[in-house]
Amino acid sequence: MNEFDLSLKVVLFPLHPETPPEGQTLEQLFAGRGIDVAASQAEMSARVASEGLPYGHRTMTFNSRRAQELAKWAEAAGAGKEVHNLLYRSYFVDGNNLATDETLEAVVNQLGLSFDAAREALATQEFAADVDQDWQRCRELGVTGVPAFICKDRGVVGAQPISTLRQLVRDAGARERTTES
Repeated sequence: MNEFDLSLKVVLFPLHPETPPEGQTLEQLFAGRGIDVAASQAEMSARVASEGLPYGHRTMTFNSRRAQELAKWAEAAGAGKEVHNLLYRSYFVDGNNLATDETLEAVVNQLGLSFDAAREALATQEFAADVDQDWQRCRELGVTGVPAFICKDRGVVGAQPISTLRQLVRDAGARERTTES
């Protein structure tokens, strides 16, 4: 989407905040909802692959609250884009538990930041209010899942083809960049 003049902001969403720190299987998460987990996984894998993004075979879901607080900490340290990419890869590609110090330490190390500082921010919940504010904003916007893309007063939820996202930003009045020869 480099063809548009856009300012992007990541807003964190409480996807299954009731998930215990040790996680649960996808079958447990979707029990009683009539969801075919294997079919949903296959559909998501195909959709993500069609956009050239990495995606692993997840069998578990984990509580992401601590990872979201870590992300806010990393944003304050100037590593916002990088932390979100690394957390995505750790969770959706590698299947790591984002609630554990081990996983979060690996992400912080890849960022080249101090895990002692990150651990202190997590222990004191220094960025908890920032995460709570994002969660409230999601409720106000009516976000029900991730990813969600909001431009002005319109949005789409779920993994979407790039053509859908381009149309969303065009409809919101985003200016296309001009290329100079």
